[in-house]
Formats: sequence, C-alpha cells, structure tokens
Amino acid sequence: MTPILALLGAKALYLLLLWLAAAIICSWLSVRAGYGERPGLATGLLLTIFGIVPWLIIYGFWPRPGSARAELGLIPRRPSADDRPT
Repeated sequence: MTPILALLGAKALYLLLLWLAAAIICSWLSVRAGYGERPGLATGLLLTIFGIVPWLIIYGFWPRPGSARAELGLIPRRPSADDRPT
C-alpha cells in the first residue's frame, strides 16, 4: 500500500506546483496589462491553466492605457547596466 500512496503524493505535488505557477503567471500578466494583481491571482487560482488563456488575450489586445504593457510593449526589455539606478 505504501508505494501507491507515495505515487499519489508525487502527483499531488506536481499538480500543486502547476496550480501555483498558473496563479503566478496570471498575476504577472494582469499587473503588466494594468488591471492589478488581484484579478489575475483570482483567475489563476480558480481556473488553474485555463486562467492563463484569457489573460494572454487581454495582455495582447486590451491593455489599459498607461500600463507597463502599453508603454513598453509585448515583451519587456531587461534594463541595461547604464539604465539601472545605482
């Protein structure tokens, strides 16, 4: 009986990590699109992987004016050594 429970625990751990990764990705996309952290976190936690799809669409087509996505573009550039504050 122990090997079966051990396999179940590993699958549960992988699903937990997938669930948390989806919440982090949705939260990042919603902040960059200018909608705040809470809507992205809520959709990521409630819809898991399926929550990423609407935020990718919103991030790509409907960012709020003045958001980081609207000002810096789709893919954020890493600041160079000259741009970083000291």
